[in-house]
Amino acid sequence: MGDHEVVSAPQAIFRTSPLAVLGAVAIAFCATPLAFAVPFGELVYLVPIAMAGWVLRVRTTVDDEALTVRKVVGQRRVPWSEISTLRLDKNRVSAVLSDGAELPLPSVGLRDLPQLAAVSGGRLPDPASGPAEGHVRSPGSRPDPPAEGETSNA
Repeated sequence: MGDHEVVSAPQAIFRTSPLAVLGAVAIAFCATPLAFAVPFGELVYLVPIAMAGWVLRVRTTVDDEALTVRKVVGQRRVPWSEISTLRLDKNRVSAVLSDGAELPLPSVGLRDLPQLAAVSGGRLPDPASGPAEGHVRSPGSRPDPPAEGETSNA
C-alpha cells in the first residue's frame, strides 16, 4: 500500500489548568470533619466534585474551520463564517455571532488573543501586530481618529 501523509490543521485548546483539581481535593479534605459531624454532611463533597468536573470539562477549542465551546453540559461548534467579531471585556472574551448573540469563550483571556488570531487562519486580526487596514473592531469601540489632512463629519 502507499504511504499517506496526514496533515493536521493548526488547533489551539484553551482550558483551565488541570492543577486546579488539586484545589478541589484540598476543599474535600478540609470538609471531611463537617461531612461526618452532621447528618447528610456527605453532601458537602458535591462541591469539590462539581469543581473538578468543571475544570476537566470546560474549554474552548479553535481550529481553522470553527470555534468549539464546551461547557459542563453540552458543546457548541460555530463556523468562522457565523462569527462577526470578538467582544473584549476586562476579564472575558466573547464571540459576537452574525445574529448579534454573544458566545462567551471559556478560558480564553486577553493574553490568548495572538494565539487565537494565529489559529483562526487570518479571520481575526492579531492585536500584537498593531492596527491593520480593515481590522475587525469590537462593537461599541470608538472609530479610528481621522488621518492627517482628513476631516471628520461627526
